Amino acid sequence: MTNRVYLDHSATTPVDPRVAAAMTRALAETYGNPSSVHGFGQQARGAVDRARREVANLIHAKPNEIVFTSGGTEANNLAIRGLCEASAAHGRHIITSAIEHPSVRGVCDAQEKHGWEITRLPVYENGIVRIDDLNAAVRPDTVLVTLMWANNEIGTIQPIREVGALIREKRAAGQRNLWFHTDAVQAAGRLAINVDDVGCDLLSISAHKLYAPKGVGALYVRRGVRLAVQNVGGHQERERRAGTENVPAIVAFGEAARLAREEITTRVAHDAALRDRFEQRVKELIRDVVMNGDRERRLSHLSNISFRFIEGEGLLINLDLEGVAVSTGSACSSGTLEPSPVIRALGVNDELARGSIRFSFGKDNSDADVNYVVAVLSRAVERLRALSPLTLVGHN
Repeated sequence: MTNRVYLDHSATTPVDPRVAAAMTRALAETYGNPSSVHGFGQQARGAVDRARREVANLIHAKPNEIVFTSGGTEANNLAIRGLCEASAAHGRHIITSAIEHPSVRGVCDAQEKHGWEITRLPVYENGIVRIDDLNAAVRPDTVLVTLMWANNEIGTIQPIREVGALIREKRAAGQRNLWFHTDAVQAAGRLAINVDDVGCDLLSISAHKLYAPKGVGALYVRRGVRLAVQNVGGHQERERRAGTENVPAIVAFGEAARLAREEITTRVAHDAALRDRFEQRVKELIRDVVMNGDRERRLSHLSNISFRFIEGEGLLINLDLEGVAVSTGSACSSGTLEPSPVIRALGVNDELARGSIRFSFGKDNSDADVNYVVAVLSRAVERLRALSPLTLVGHN
């Protein structure tokens, strides 16, 4: 019988049974509209407020700075579009990086078509932005710096605290309409986050990366930051995002945030041990592999590896047939045959970029999973290389 091993936690996580139980209770018992003044509505409002406090606690924010959204993509859209529309009178220049998630990259591309100038900072071979590059890129008409906290494909962690410090210096020097947004969808629950220490003005997170259901996320909005509303037609979320709140999903999000905060140390140590053992075994058993991204400044659960002389899509399919779930890149970019822009931004060639696979571990994975995946992976690589014309080219 084929084993089933899930190693795609960067795409989404299984729902924790404790989170599912909280959501089920909310579905059955907390069915009022949070905007209604009667008791049923106020019960729902209380549940939303409790969840808001838990999400705020996860990033050391104030509850009234949390805006619930439909997920990380909407949070990124609200942050970037909302900030740009509210600040256009002060400038039309955005700074981002070459390896942002499609939900940030796509918004920046759209803003560029509407007359905004976009500076995309390089990340070099280690996948990390350099502060000197950022400092040189800031102009008098720059209104937004948007840099992800941790990358979803290679796991590299950006120098977010240094970025925040630089933004504060620029403001102190008189550039008061310069704002800082970070996409922390991959970082939340895996790294300790304190928005005051970092100094970001906007921060995006998503529930389904935290063992909660899909369809709910949040945007942290520092007090005093002005955003142009993107969803209109209601007074919900302090008039920043119209629409009846998804109470059961928000309740689940709050429970997942609480558990992530309480268990972060255990989870990180568990994931890192599995990932490190996995990488060591891969290097021992499989030749011609390249580990992508910085080896130290990266998330504890993620490993991105390029396998020379084979296509990543073929390897993914072979692994799937053996019950192993992995990814060739961002789940939001699946279906494209183009090499990952994140891997290409590291300066590698197209062959290596096409041969990259993301393995992302979770709290329920085990040593037995590592043993099984390494065995299946080594056989699949050997089989595909025997069939690939790239192997002959590579050894000539």
